Amino acid sequence: MTELKYKRVLLKLSGEALGGEGGLGINVSEAEVIATRIKEVHDMGVEVALVIGAGNLWRGKQGLERGMDRATADYMGMLGTVMNALIVMDALERAGVFTRVMSAIEMRAIAEPYIRRRAIRHLEKGRVVIFSAGMGNPYFSTDTAAALRATEIGADVVIKATKVDGVYDSDPKKNPEAQMFEHMTHLDFLDRRLTVMDSTAVTLSMENHLPILVLNFWDNHALIAALRGETIGTLVHD
Repeated sequence: MTELKYKRVLLKLSGEALGGEGGLGINVSEAEVIATRIKEVHDMGVEVALVIGAGNLWRGKQGLERGMDRATADYMGMLGTVMNALIVMDALERAGVFTRVMSAIEMRAIAEPYIRRRAIRHLEKGRVVIFSAGMGNPYFSTDTAAALRATEIGADVVIKATKVDGVYDSDPKKNPEAQMFEHMTHLDFLDRRLTVMDSTAVTLSMENHLPILVLNFWDNHALIAALRGETIGTLVHD
């Protein structure tokens, strides 16, 4: 068996990854594709945790533009992440992977309350853990929640799942000559004001020496190759 570079990972997915046309709503077939990718990694012996956004269900920016209270808009987004967590949980368990959903906002009928030591124990037992409801506080993105949870559970890396191969110096869809970085420091990422990941999340990762790997999750081989130590995507590290 090939030695793994990362043995415990936190996978950060956008809500749009679950969406149908235009990235909106919940598409069950997309959840099944995500579950298949995760199962492949899980079967390799990797301990996997997830954080999923809610952009497919609710975009707080729309509410803010109409004068909506920021905290209310953020709490609605947190509830959206719970819905997304449940559909991925269902897809994973139908694929034969034991899963636990943990929520930063207490809702015991559908999710366990987030307890750090319990989350780590679930991972040690081979369960995939899905962290939902962000950090339980408004004004923070799910990117920041991903960096925090990854730090708390001692993850080796945060894997930011995107639809592009890595971090570029400009938008590769608009500029065919855009150059992709294979490596960069957290500070360089922040200095360039890149928007692939929230700056608060990157700062938190930098302070805790947590690497971030940005890759194309929809490339059939990228995730597995990265876990085996191949040069894939962009690694943001110290």
